[in-house]
Amino acid sequence: MQRYAGRIILLWGWRRALVAFAAGALAVLAQAPYDFFAVCFVSFPVLVWLLDGSTGEASDGWLRRLRPAFAIGWWFGFGYFLAGLWWIGQALLVEADTFAWALPLAVVGIPFALAFFYGFAAVVARLFWSSDIGRIAALAFGFGLAEWLRDFLFTGFPWNAVGYAAMPVPLLMQSVSVTGMVGMNALAVFVFSLPALVAARRHLRLGLALFVILAAADVGFGYFRLAAPAEPATRSIDVRIVQPAVDLSEKWDASVRDRIFATLMGISAKAPDEGHAKPQLILWPETSVPFLFTERPDALTALGDMLGDGQMLVAGVVREEGGAGNAGSRYYNSVVAINDKGEIVDAVDKVHLVPFGEYLPFAELFERFGIGQLVAGPMNFAAGNERHPIAVPNGLSAAPFICYEVIFPDLVAVDAASSELIVNVTNDAWFGDTPGPYQHFRQGQIRTVENGLPLLRAANNGISAVVDSRGRIVDALAVDARGAIDAHVPISGHALLSVDQRRINGLLIMLLFALAAFTLNVRQRLRVN
Repeated sequence: MQRYAGRIILLWGWRRALVAFAAGALAVLAQAPYDFFAVCFVSFPVLVWLLDGSTGEASDGWLRRLRPAFAIGWWFGFGYFLAGLWWIGQALLVEADTFAWALPLAVVGIPFALAFFYGFAAVVARLFWSSDIGRIAALAFGFGLAEWLRDFLFTGFPWNAVGYAAMPVPLLMQSVSVTGMVGMNALAVFVFSLPALVAARRHLRLGLALFVILAAADVGFGYFRLAAPAEPATRSIDVRIVQPAVDLSEKWDASVRDRIFATLMGISAKAPDEGHAKPQLILWPETSVPFLFTERPDALTALGDMLGDGQMLVAGVVREEGGAGNAGSRYYNSVVAINDKGEIVDAVDKVHLVPFGEYLPFAELFERFGIGQLVAGPMNFAAGNERHPIAVPNGLSAAPFICYEVIFPDLVAVDAASSELIVNVTNDAWFGDTPGPYQHFRQGQIRTVENGLPLLRAANNGISAVVDSRGRIVDALAVDARGAIDAHVPISGHALLSVDQRRINGLLIMLLFALAAFTLNVRQRLRVN
């Protein structure tokens, strides 16, 4: 092992960049749908050894001395995000004649930009670097800080955070209810990097002891949480989740809108599965209704006729303000609640829009060059001002999140605190049967564990699912399947800790790693002097 580590440390030039890129790309196998987290015990030790050798000239200023570390972190991140997000380009191929030109910008440009966060992580780690376990703690702190910043900087895009790699199954998800994603990201990098100690053998026993303690605590806590009997349900609700599997090439085709609507109605109105009661709540995916209700009031009448007494439909729609088709109209990607009389009784607009997908940042500038939005629909969306829970049958409240809003832990936690259900409507059909829908679903699954609430997820072509408050899948529909899920959902869960306490715990974990790294770095400097 020392020989291999030595070779990696001494690599130079393009070979160092290539190995860093390959190590980052390999780490993606730990994310959904592959869930082979063992690869991280290779990728992160390689990153540690590369950073061991990333020293600048002694005569250089401190900033120039950190450039080699930034380059290693950037190449690692570029490999990680390129291998993990290539499927974004699939959305541009839906209308390839119009958007294929933007494929390199999406597939390469987004990973190129996100890699700067991991370059930053490597620089932070290198500031506290030492020759022992301190450098493992430094790397954990650096990545924990970078992933925290990735949650909100430049509108935020915390997709495939490293911590998800350590949570492939519900048994290993439960600790996030205590640490939050902030702490889980740092802990995951620390544990994944510990095998790097095998090469030099300094602090090897300490590293092995910490690995055993942390792994045993994670597994033990997960087993305890899953084995503990569920609290008695105070209330329950019978739900039906509809997955229409509409072809995106037909989504906004006026000639087939009635057929799409009839498909949604037919699946919603069918008799419940054997052993299930008539659904009280029916859930349709994001932008499922293929027209504006302001243009088709007859559709609301049809929905009122379809819904039985006490039933409610919650559907993803495009909502218009300002008058039918007027120049001043504003369009919102929304969720609406429709009662058994065909009346819209509540609506929640998407607040966190997808740049270039649902709106065009710096629209006037880009439109001068003929560049418009790239994927989501026939119009730009306006962002909603606020979100609030929706009242659903049985006196329950549901916190609705549209598409990728569910990947933001704090965003979900704020509304979930006053709700009994998490609802996620999405249209992942843009990305086909690629890793994207599976990664998206995994992040929603983790939100249930953090907040102790069940998740109802409706996706146009999958993955639609019911997930319980411990992250266990109750029922699901595969990608590209058409049909419905009927489920009886008991309401008994609640968050183990508040979002503020989870955030504090996560920051304390990061600071603990920073303190350990700083202390060992100073001790090494004093020893050398």
